[in-house]
Amino acid sequence: MAEMIWLVPLLPLLSSVLLMLGSASFPRLLIAVLGVGSVASAALLTMSIGMDFLADPQPFQMTLWTWMQVGNFSPGIAFYFDGLTLVMMSVITGVGFLIHLFSTEFMEQDSSYARYFAYLNMFVAAMLVLVMADNLLLLYLGWEGVGVCSYLLVGFWYQNSANGQAARKAFVVTRIGDTAMALGLFLLFTELGTLNIQGLVGAANQQWQVGDTLPLIACLLLLGGAVGKSAQLPLHTWLPDAMAGPTPVSALIHAATMVTAGVYLIARTHGLFLLAPTAMMVVAVIGLATSLMAAFTALMQSDIKRILAYSTISQIGYMFLALGVGAWAAGIFHLMTHAFFKALLFLGSGAIIHYLHHEHNIFKMGGLRSKMPVTFWSFMIGSAALAALPMTSGFFSKDQILLQAYQLPGAGPWLWLGGLLGALLTAVYSFRLVFVVFFGEAKTQTEGDTGWRMAVPLVVLCTLSLIGGYFVIPLDQVFPASSGDHPAHWVEYVSISVPLAGVLLAYLIFHSGQLNVDRLVNSSIGQSLRQFWHSGWGIDWLYDVLLVRPYYQLSRLMKGEPVDAFYSLVVALNQTFNHWLAESQTGRMRWYVASMVAGLILLLTMALQISLEAG
Repeated sequence: MAEMIWLVPLLPLLSSVLLMLGSASFPRLLIAVLGVGSVASAALLTMSIGMDFLADPQPFQMTLWTWMQVGNFSPGIAFYFDGLTLVMMSVITGVGFLIHLFSTEFMEQDSSYARYFAYLNMFVAAMLVLVMADNLLLLYLGWEGVGVCSYLLVGFWYQNSANGQAARKAFVVTRIGDTAMALGLFLLFTELGTLNIQGLVGAANQQWQVGDTLPLIACLLLLGGAVGKSAQLPLHTWLPDAMAGPTPVSALIHAATMVTAGVYLIARTHGLFLLAPTAMMVVAVIGLATSLMAAFTALMQSDIKRILAYSTISQIGYMFLALGVGAWAAGIFHLMTHAFFKALLFLGSGAIIHYLHHEHNIFKMGGLRSKMPVTFWSFMIGSAALAALPMTSGFFSKDQILLQAYQLPGAGPWLWLGGLLGALLTAVYSFRLVFVVFFGEAKTQTEGDTGWRMAVPLVVLCTLSLIGGYFVIPLDQVFPASSGDHPAHWVEYVSISVPLAGVLLAYLIFHSGQLNVDRLVNSSIGQSLRQFWHSGWGIDWLYDVLLVRPYYQLSRLMKGEPVDAFYSLVVALNQTFNHWLAESQTGRMRWYVASMVAGLILLLTMALQISLEAG
């Protein structure tokens, strides 16, 4: 089945094109079949290819054609398949299929049904190209493709200007990181003469030594691209606003596409990062700082989707922490398990919003445990996995990250302590959400629970969130083996206990009320911290003051610059001549004949004058 790998991205791409061309005439059933069926077929193909690969786990490469030929530079439309590719393709197509199926019911009443699935299919196709590419130029094509699709989907309900503004913000902020990444690609090609990922890493290890300046610069530039796409400090501000799109879109962006792209990029180019230990430490520090910042912010939010958005930023931070400490397989393992429980939580929030008259404020919900049992258990299992409670999928992946962080020489114990604080906060805000939304007094009347097209994806994701930690992912041949040392047992016991303590804390504060924190929260320091954390640590305000407002002020100043007067004069003259020509078209034959005769006399006179001067 390996020779059929090219069909995996092609199927959703063809479906997207068909839906764009025939959206006006296709019935809704056909739209759903095309949209969901193409991704389901891609998932089945991926599963078949994966089974063949696991029987004989040898990486392979397939070149379809040469993309361009410029001197010695001849990148191809070519795919590279190994254990990392299999994990990413399985997440994209498998979780993507469940999100598509959920969408058929969630978006059923929307007038732009075909446009929605066209964009969604294109999103999946672009992400597949990104993770399957055997060279960084083709990877960059998929990279920009998911950026365009996120813009289209975040601003899907474009009638509301706020949605368009959120889409533009996502597009502009990620372009900053993309520019850094493009500069990194220029540097790598200039110095190494290739953008083929395997050849590039091999050439880098031959030409550079560990600690050299050039690999450090190249890795930091690639990190800039990863920080933008994966919403890490300081380019994370676009992701909470991206909640303006339909909720299944949020699930796809957060679980299976886009924000995982930066993690994949660093993991795929790990051979370069191993040459730059300083860059790896920067990755770890950015990941930990982002994880803590987002966790504190999530604790203060009241919008159900923004809580989950900041949760994603925090969990991607854990993946960056893993990559920075050299826990490559643990980072990708957490990417996979996170896809299960984060898709589950976002789709569950979508069901709540759908059946609660588009209500987003968790403090206007309450008491949904008995009214929406499927959604309740989805949130319970998803939140348990997010909080890394024992025996859930999130526990296995996050535990590996924390234990390997502890073993890092030097800063390891400090990174471990920071990760523990993030785990505590994650458990608190996760179960704060559960207790506020599903327990207590009902404040909003629900229209019912999910239909089967919503329930089936939730049940499947519940199962994966519970058992996903037992999956063995084939990454032994992709990444170098981690240290066989095991930290002291007390380290593991503490790592297990902290999330449990967080759940208990959330229960005492937000459910039983036995731990009253009102006095602390209402104090002047408490109010200041609450406002500071709620605003996302003031980073949006800082960007607004330093960048956005000066840009608008400069634009207003430049609006009346002298050069504009010249171009305005050109426009005015053209408009005047056009007006005169329009006035001359009277429709009267006598006027046309007279005009022609006058023109002929003028031309003859000019010709006679020229001939007399020449003679």
